[in-house]
Amino acid sequence: MMVRVGALVTLDLPADAPAMSMPWIITFGPLSDDEDWEPVVVGPYERPHALALAEEVVADEDLMAVVEPLLPHTSVDDIRADIAAAIALGGAEQDADEDTDLDYEDDEDEDDDGGPEEEDAHEPHEPPTPEEIRAGFARIAARLTGAP
Repeated sequence: MMVRVGALVTLDLPADAPAMSMPWIITFGPLSDDEDWEPVVVGPYERPHALALAEEVVADEDLMAVVEPLLPHTSVDDIRADIAAAIALGGAEQDADEDTDLDYEDDEDEDDDGGPEEEDAHEPHEPPTPEEIRAGFARIAARLTGAP
């Protein structure tokens, strides 16, 4: 009898890390490259609940679950700072891996079907203010808790 067990990936953080008090999300996806389906993202949850849910789902399934904090930034600058930090960390990890010999091509201007690109029908919007974002958080929390 073959028992299949999935994988759970999460951050190894100290107990007093600020991210521990943030809401956490779970992204479920295929464990192997043989499967091709869109990941499912669920949450937000408190970290212990997210870990317990992810463990239960992947225990008997050939799935990967990534449990990570949801970072509710309230400004474009905060988002850009996190992106820059992730890029810098990714570059540092790639430099440290001497066996990495990947060649990426810039295919930004190509469509999958080789046809002309569709124009973006959306006009650019001004980013919301921190106050508007916090009000949005309150509306989301009210929907999640069933509050009026």
